Amino acid sequence: MTAQLYRVERATAASRAGVVVAVILLALLVALPWFADRATLRLAGEICAYLALAQMWNLLAGYAGLVSIGQQAFVGLGGYALFAPCVLLGLNPLLALPLAGLVSGAVAVPTAFVVFRLRGPYFAIGTWVAAEVFRLLFAQMSVLGGGSGMSLPVAIVKSISPVPATRDTIVYWIALALAVGAILIVYLLLRSRTGLALTAIRDNERAAESLGVDNYRVKLAIYILVAAITGITGALLFLQKLRISPDAAFSVNDWTAFVIFMTVIGGIGRIEGPIVGTIIFFVLRGLLADLGAAYLIILGGVAVVTMLFAPRGLWGTLADRTGLQLFPVQRRLRVQGAE
Repeated sequence: MTAQLYRVERATAASRAGVVVAVILLALLVALPWFADRATLRLAGEICAYLALAQMWNLLAGYAGLVSIGQQAFVGLGGYALFAPCVLLGLNPLLALPLAGLVSGAVAVPTAFVVFRLRGPYFAIGTWVAAEVFRLLFAQMSVLGGGSGMSLPVAIVKSISPVPATRDTIVYWIALALAVGAILIVYLLLRSRTGLALTAIRDNERAAESLGVDNYRVKLAIYILVAAITGITGALLFLQKLRISPDAAFSVNDWTAFVIFMTVIGGIGRIEGPIVGTIIFFVLRGLLADLGAAYLIILGGVAVVTMLFAPRGLWGTLADRTGLQLFPVQRRLRVQGAE
């Protein structure tokens, strides 16, 4: 009589090779300031920030099932949470970055108590309405510049570093750390018990609850986490711009529509999806941005075609057909042998 020996594993050949490639790529990105000009650094920092936003929206919608079109609320809150103490109290912007995350996470709690009463498309609309409420509120705050907004004083900007090239390097490194951190947070979270609960909730909320998963608590925790990281990202984006206004800070087009585009065409519900989608978005923007309104029409066309022929996104479709996974989170049962 023989007995099979089994081993539970998560890593795949592709993921092991991916680790090597990722380490090399990360080393090159860290060294980018030594051989890139300021314009390239700014673009790279923007790409990293958008990647962090896309990973957070993917975690919220692709895993927790909370399809929000109001994430610009926390981008704007993070931006103002950086500008307000810097302009009014003279705080160093680098110290204000974690403060932006704390403020956004704290505001997410009462916001969740309202929008979590809604389901499906009503939840999506509710998050957008909440973002519009924040935009209107900040437009009425004259101390923060009202509807015209405010700029960071030169002295505050120089408190980061008096050398412009050094400031750009610091902001870029923070953006890179934020993007890498967002990916690692999602990856480690999905490999934990909370990740199993999220998968169960996404597949069937009632079944998950019957198995002892506290759906509300898990979703609330994810919502607050995403809001905090989105707030830090928003603060970093406007630190790079050095100016903020309500319309720019709470823009649904810039901070939610584009992020949804990246996640959907890359592959929602997969860590690799936002990475692929972000790269595609910035390539298209670089090629088509000079076309004006036609640029947005083409982006919409790309999204429609992708949804028709690859409804799970480009990476999702590739992974379904080939089994390729760079960030495996599922457990696999392997047969080792017999005895």
